[in-house]
Amino acid sequence: MTRRDVMLAAGSLSMAGAVSAAAQTAAAAAKAPSALPTKFPDKAAYFPTDLVYLDNGSQHPISLGGKAAIDTYLTKRLLDPAEAHYELPEDGVREKFARLVNADADDIAYVQSTTAGEQMVLRGLGLPQSGGHIVTDTLHFFGSLPLYEEMQRRGVEVTWIEPKDGRIRMEDMKQAIRRDTKLVALSLVSTINGFEHDLKAVCDLAHANGALVYADIIHAAGCVPVDLKGSGVDFAACASYKWLMGEFGLGFIYATKEARARLTRTEYGYYGMSAFKPHVYPLDPPGEAIADYAFADTAEGTFAHGTHAHTVIALLGHSLDYILGVGVPAIQAHAQDLIGRLKRELPKLGYTLMTPPETTTPLVTCVYENARDKLNPKLAAAKIKMTVSGNRFRVTPSVFNDHTDIDRLLAAIGHA
Repeated sequence: MTRRDVMLAAGSLSMAGAVSAAAQTAAAAAKAPSALPTKFPDKAAYFPTDLVYLDNGSQHPISLGGKAAIDTYLTKRLLDPAEAHYELPEDGVREKFARLVNADADDIAYVQSTTAGEQMVLRGLGLPQSGGHIVTDTLHFFGSLPLYEEMQRRGVEVTWIEPKDGRIRMEDMKQAIRRDTKLVALSLVSTINGFEHDLKAVCDLAHANGALVYADIIHAAGCVPVDLKGSGVDFAACASYKWLMGEFGLGFIYATKEARARLTRTEYGYYGMSAFKPHVYPLDPPGEAIADYAFADTAEGTFAHGTHAHTVIALLGHSLDYILGVGVPAIQAHAQDLIGRLKRELPKLGYTLMTPPETTTPLVTCVYENARDKLNPKLAAAKIKMTVSGNRFRVTPSVFNDHTDIDRLLAAIGHA
């Protein structure tokens, strides 16, 4: 065999591998349901497993259709000619999210995480350096509690509202918000127990006192109706890996044009630029500055940095189509069928509900001393996954869960 024969053989193997990869991508896409479900549970949209997964409020599984969307993007990145015409739906995904939460697309920008978005808002308001008064509550995301404690340590006055019977009451909000309040920060739906604020009522109260409102909407967008315009909220943010059925590393920040005007610019990313003309490279036009540039008068122009997670954009292109297609009310109704049963059955087994009975969010939490030590062995033996903390547990069903899953959970944990 000559060297040429060896090279030809190697080339054939490489081509065979490429064809095989393309075939695998096509096969994955073929397994993903192409039509929206007519009813729930939608088990066909997800990889078959004997695990009872009731932890969607921590991280939602990726659907088969979502995987196929990622595979299509990666096939393009392989330079496979089969996907040569694929275009990443960057603007389309922002527009779909805007439609989901009733916002203008110009008021939406990509952000790395919910926390990143919240901290951008604080920096833009000059906090903690500028001082002032912030109102927040202890049902806000636990990862944000140290953030506002740090604000206190650095001279910002922070009023903490504590829940009563698992709820943040409007009368306590009215007492806390003052004429000198700069910001009210909250989670629209609490990750702790599923309590949902009346966001419009909070915003009306805050705005009457000259304050701005930030809402963490990670446990709302995609699972309960969200109307950002209608609520009047100034800022909001969420990652995508929970109820948007996305993945770690990419989410959204929302800011109205009026609210953006009250921020000092702290982000200077080139993805936010609407114009850029350098004067330092060969054949550049002369200019007094190194470069002339401008930032877009949009949320992207205010908050965008640089590159972001393209695989997650590809995934969200599919998952947002799914959520918009089946409709949030249908998703919510299915979850409430399961959640309602849990709210009835868990107290009968001796567990204490932390979730208010009237909530319509897909979370139910129980207080249970030493929950991790008592429940984790039972859950592992029964192949059930949910959130179990030191002294509480949380169940968060989604579109693929059914009453058989609830049966298995109740049987596994037994009486308290």
